[in-house]
Amino acid sequence: MGSETDDGVVVVGGGVTGLTMAVVLAERGVRVRLWTRDPVGATTSAVAGALWWPYRIDPPEAARTWALESLGVYEEMALRPEATGVRMAEGVLGETPMDEVGGWAAARLPGLRPVTEAEYPGGWGLWARLPLIDMPAHLPYLRDRLTAAGGTVETRAVADLAEADAPVVVNCTGLAARELVPDPSVRPVRGQLVVVENPGIRTWMVTEGSDGAMAYFFPQPGRLLLGGTAEEDVWSDRPDPAAAEAIVRRCAALRPEIAGARVLEHRVGLRPARDAVRLERTRLPDGRVLVHNYGHGGAGVTVAWGCAREAAGLAAE
Repeated sequence: MGSETDDGVVVVGGGVTGLTMAVVLAERGVRVRLWTRDPVGATTSAVAGALWWPYRIDPPEAARTWALESLGVYEEMALRPEATGVRMAEGVLGETPMDEVGGWAAARLPGLRPVTEAEYPGGWGLWARLPLIDMPAHLPYLRDRLTAAGGTVETRAVADLAEADAPVVVNCTGLAARELVPDPSVRPVRGQLVVVENPGIRTWMVTEGSDGAMAYFFPQPGRLLLGGTAEEDVWSDRPDPAAAEAIVRRCAALRPEIAGARVLEHRVGLRPARDAVRLERTRLPDGRVLVHNYGHGGAGVTVAWGCAREAAGLAAE
């Protein structure tokens, strides 16, 4: 362990949580090295949809606070969608009551209102204008922003968090925290997507299909993302053809033109679920500072900036 590396912070984990964490620290003048097992484009985050909305994350109160802080950042990024991969897009939050949202988000989401019959035939819910993030563009943007601020990205697998040679280590390893911490309470919630050619759909929708299963579609540049599944404790990252057919069927029930769209690819991601996000300052066995920031379920993108700023505060204490 050379003395020249014994300073600053090592962030372990190269998904959206780790990248955002590293950007926040680097832009505050901290010397940051990001260690990622997988190239940025091959992380779980790269598979995400990714609509700004606190989905499958606990505790709800904290998640909403982090989400609203992140919302402001994404709204700013949406002014430069080509560079950041973020844009504001309108769509339907199906089967979502206004009173569930009004208390915490209505003031920040001025366009929020009940859907019309034309927008969601036969259904009910909310019409909203939310950040929609194109992850294959957004992750490289974060990586470039990190390096522009003086941070470095290193592809390396870690068997023990103590390997990180810095006085402060930040654990943003998501599902891998199950083995690394070890924390058996972190578990996968498997999500499958079908990517198709966009038949001209400009708005997004998140709802339940006629069979009660989740159905959503997100228009991204040059394609349409169809979902989805939420399978608890399923570790397989291989696409399931039957699940893919069911996803297309559910989405086509909402927008018939989806039925004939050409399939471009299949994606599977394992959301890192936990009973509560772990955002905590602790110590490595040798006394160095260890900050945990993992367990964000289906809302890693949604809460990334709020969590990163809070974790940066813990790291600086």
